[in-house]
Amino acid sequence: GMKMVQTRAILNYIAAKHNLYGKDLKERALIDMYVESLMDLNELIMIAPFQPADKKEQHLANAVDKATNRYFPAYEKALKDHGQGFLAGNQLSRADVHLLEILLMAEEVKPDILAKFPLLQSFKTRISNVPTIKKFLQPGSQRKPPLQQKDLEKVLKILD
Repeated sequence: GMKMVQTRAILNYIAAKHNLYGKDLKERALIDMYVESLMDLNELIMIAPFQPADKKEQHLANAVDKATNRYFPAYEKALKDHGQGFLAGNQLSRADVHLLEILLMAEEVKPDILAKFPLLQSFKTRISNVPTIKKFLQPGSQRKPPLQQKDLEKVLKILD
């Protein structure tokens, strides 16, 4: 019965309600840090289809470069250093769900993007097999496929 606005506030509420927001303030701070970083990468990938045709390929190349040379090495190291199989704490968190979604999105852009990141590959496989996540990732679920050109044209008409 609560009315909320702002995506991140809603996501924080849902994460806390479902025990995906850490066990203490330190874990929450780490989760927030990871989520904000992932949102930056998410934005790079998400806006690519909206770039002018002559800049789209360059934008995607830039997003792939940043993912493989900045973001993914940092997450590979975070998983290695933490050693728990999760980004923060010893159980699934909102940050882990966001990381999985980014990994899936990145593979939709470049299927072999995780080739140099064995821990991220393992993480993706393991988290994808959490029963509720596995169900969500099945064809026909609510997860949206990558934006297709015909849908992009509809969106751009609305925005004009």
